[in-house]
Amino acid sequence: MEPKDEPIPRWRVGSGSSLRYGAFVNSLSSLTPRAEEKEKVTISPRRAYVAVAVLCYINLLNYSERYTIAGVLPNIQEFFQISDSMAALIQTVFISSFLLLAPVFGYLGDRYNRKYIMIGGLSVWLVTAAGSSLVTKSYFWLLMLLRAMVGIGEASYSTIAPTIIGDLFVGTKRSAMILVFYLFIPVGSGLGYIAGAGVAALTGDWHWSLRITPILGVVGLVLLVFLCPNPPRGAAETHGEGVKVESSYQEDVKYLLKNKSYVWSSLGVTATAFLTGALGFWTPTFLSRARVNQGLQLLCVKEPCDSTDSYIFGAVTVVTGILGACLGSGLSRWFGEKVPNVDPLICAVGLLGAAPCLFIAIFVASASIPTTYVFIFIGELLISLNWAVMADILLYVVIPTRRSTAEALQISVCHLLGDAGSPYLVGVISDALRRTKPGNPSWSFHSLKYSLLVCPFVGILGGLFFLMTSVYITEDRKKAALLVEGTSQPQQGATSEPPVELSNEEKTLNIES
Repeated sequence: MEPKDEPIPRWRVGSGSSLRYGAFVNSLSSLTPRAEEKEKVTISPRRAYVAVAVLCYINLLNYSERYTIAGVLPNIQEFFQISDSMAALIQTVFISSFLLLAPVFGYLGDRYNRKYIMIGGLSVWLVTAAGSSLVTKSYFWLLMLLRAMVGIGEASYSTIAPTIIGDLFVGTKRSAMILVFYLFIPVGSGLGYIAGAGVAALTGDWHWSLRITPILGVVGLVLLVFLCPNPPRGAAETHGEGVKVESSYQEDVKYLLKNKSYVWSSLGVTATAFLTGALGFWTPTFLSRARVNQGLQLLCVKEPCDSTDSYIFGAVTVVTGILGACLGSGLSRWFGEKVPNVDPLICAVGLLGAAPCLFIAIFVASASIPTTYVFIFIGELLISLNWAVMADILLYVVIPTRRSTAEALQISVCHLLGDAGSPYLVGVISDALRRTKPGNPSWSFHSLKYSLLVCPFVGILGGLFFLMTSVYITEDRKKAALLVEGTSQPQQGATSEPPVELSNEEKTLNIES
């Protein structure tokens, strides 16, 4: 039977100046009902693995749907007769609604039944994604509105799903499951390019490319209803008992802002989102224009447009995503015991190494498409080192009862400053540069090339953010573990104190060092 989210006493771990970490004089039992009064929920390993498989399948569809638009972007631009900046707005409105609602779902996910929230969000996603495929030529504004509503559905799922995995597994198993879950981001993205371009080519109509994922999403919804549990928060760390500590949203935010590893890693995630958002949206179009500039293909004046680069870039995204995520997770396990702060260092190396590769790829595109793909491959491989590692960092530096809020705030920041604006920023710069030479046919390629140069510089900035994370992560990881386990490392001269008894009334537990 699935655990139900019942009202629980409002016990609060204070996050003001009185909240300090160090010697723990109060055990976790002082924060929760007695063991004999609690219902211990046990989820079998088989059911946990099935749940991860369902969540991975839906994650695959989420990212496939998200990047289908990019796979058929030249067709959409020709259909609606829109500029680069207007085309980029399709992605921007989607991400904007996504980031605005993520904190809402994060708040709900830390307090109410996470499974029901995901079911509701996924239902909205299916209806609005299918509706996007029915928009006609004179209703571009309706396409924008529906894409914004698609973001509502995805915000509920992306915010909550990783926290469920975090409550089903712990230690190396959790890292492995998070790796598998986040593998489906690049795999789904790549398949989105391929499926979108392929369906558009087969049917001669890009609208059909937006109908595939909603159909497959119905299957995901059914699987979610019947096969995915709602484990107690912190179940993996407490052997099924869960951590029932409730706090206000303001306290949650204060706790997260004081967590330096969380803050710096979120900035690094933001830089990664900026890169993947801009490159993922514009690379197929950029390479298609490069072919036109080299005389390898004709300019698209009537849909369906040539989708060669959507196929190739999609395949590159899938392969580099799998290889990079596995390599990043492997490096994390191999060096984890010897180098406690290895995870943010892996992320830093990935972004700092990708920056020069992307810079070379942008400029070599005017001369050699194959060489461009070589450097894109290397750059994407290095960026993909981060996927599973970034998610694992959040799960082990934040306590279970605040993970949904942490996921939500990180999603909001990384999308607000990352992929919500990066495609549009590149499009605006491209349009501005193109207007300087309106009569030059090849300038559409060069204007987009110069506008993409912002990406390598953001990559360098992101690498620096992760280097800062590496300074604090060892200490913050220990603090989170102490809060969950309720163990103490007594300081010299410290005396034991009895647990603080809490009534059902609102009280604040001060943890003093």
